[in-house]
Amino acid sequence: MALLLLLQGCTHSSLLTTRSHVPSVQTYPKLLAVYEPWFGHPQHIAVGYSSQDPIQIRQQIDRAKTMGISGFVVDWYGDREPFLDHGYALVQSIAAEKNFKVAMMYDELDGQEDQATDDALTAFDKFNQTYLAPDATGRHAYLTYNERPVIFIFPKGGRTNWKRVREETNSWNPSPLLIYEDRSTPYADSMDGFYAWVNPGAKGWAADGSNWGEDYLRGFYQRMQSNYPNKIAVGAAWAGFDDSKASWGLNRHISQRCGRTFSDTLNLAQENSPPDHPMPFVLIATWNDYEEGTAIERGLAECKTNSDSSPGH
Repeated sequence: MALLLLLQGCTHSSLLTTRSHVPSVQTYPKLLAVYEPWFGHPQHIAVGYSSQDPIQIRQQIDRAKTMGISGFVVDWYGDREPFLDHGYALVQSIAAEKNFKVAMMYDELDGQEDQATDDALTAFDKFNQTYLAPDATGRHAYLTYNERPVIFIFPKGGRTNWKRVREETNSWNPSPLLIYEDRSTPYADSMDGFYAWVNPGAKGWAADGSNWGEDYLRGFYQRMQSNYPNKIAVGAAWAGFDDSKASWGLNRHISQRCGRTFSDTLNLAQENSPPDHPMPFVLIATWNDYEEGTAIERGLAECKTNSDSSPGH
């Protein structure tokens, strides 16, 4: 699909169109964006809307579509977070109305192996029965690849026995594709693929945010080609990172560089998605995570002076 990303500037007084920062292509893997359904919950910062508001969700989907995004990948915790579960249900239902796609990203329980595994088994069973059943509300909006539903996994403690989960999900009809974050896991054989995630690269987090992740992304695409040629590679793009507003923040930064971080990460995905063997998806991290400063929902940061475009800005 054509890549149409016309992003508004983040200031109230003006708009910034970043067409010049975005690769112009005729064909592209499907663009997906991670969606956080927790705003309006007291444990998260106020961003001016509630993730429980159907009108807001409709507006978000409409805007995402104008930007060339095909679907939202929604964070989901199962019964651990009823607020998020309700938010997911709304997104799937409204996505079906809007000819838009939705997928679940399961946030792993950070616990001991038995506890984490039991939680995953229970959560996956609930998700299958509630959201993937043939008569589930909005079921036809769920993201598939080769006619199989796609489930993303965000590891926390990394203690879940994914071999057991894989064995259980193999009984689903159809069985899902499990896509794990790009990190070391003893359960690589149980996964159908891996997705890249925000990473500053080998040099680590720079105080000025200048390490935007080029070497990490190049390494990810190379590893997938050499180590996992038969697994699904999901590329990644991000506009920046700043966790100063997060209660768990560690003062980590990746500068937006006047939109160049977003365009450069998108370009790397394009370069590593050859026409004869394209990646199925590129995951934008994120649509609306304002606590970690990765949101593109309201546009990229506006640069007003030459000094703003230096490597650390």
